[in-house]
Amino acid sequence: MPENLGPERFALGPERYAPPHHRPPDAGVKLAKQQSEAPPDTTSATEHLDMMIRRIAMDSMTEIGRVIRELENISEMLRNESERVSREVSGLASLNQEAAAAKKVIAESLKQWKERPFPK
Repeated sequence: MPENLGPERFALGPERYAPPHHRPPDAGVKLAKQQSEAPPDTTSATEHLDMMIRRIAMDSMTEIGRVIRELENISEMLRNESERVSREVSGLASLNQEAAAAKKVIAESLKQWKERPFPK
C-alpha cells in the first residue's frame, strides 16, 4: 500500500497544472516552495541550445559544401565534354572537306576517262 497518501503526493502530479481552486490545500505552497528552491539552470539550457544550433548549422554547412563540390565536378565534366564535342565537330568538318576534295578528284578523273577515245 502506498505510504504517501497526503496532499503532498499531488505536488508533482497533474494537479500542479490545475487552477488554484482545484488543487489540494497545501499543494500550491509546496509547488511554490519547490520552484523557489531549485534555481533555473538557464546556463545549461542556453549552452544546450547553442550546441544544438551549432550542430544544425555545421550539418547544413557540410551539406552545402558537398553540393557545391558536386556542382563543381559536374561543371568540370561539362567543360570537358564541350571540349571533346568541339574536337569531334572539328574533326568531322576536316573529314568532310577531305571527302569533298576526293569527290572532286574522282569526278574529274571520270570526266577525263569518258572523254578519252577508245583504241580500236
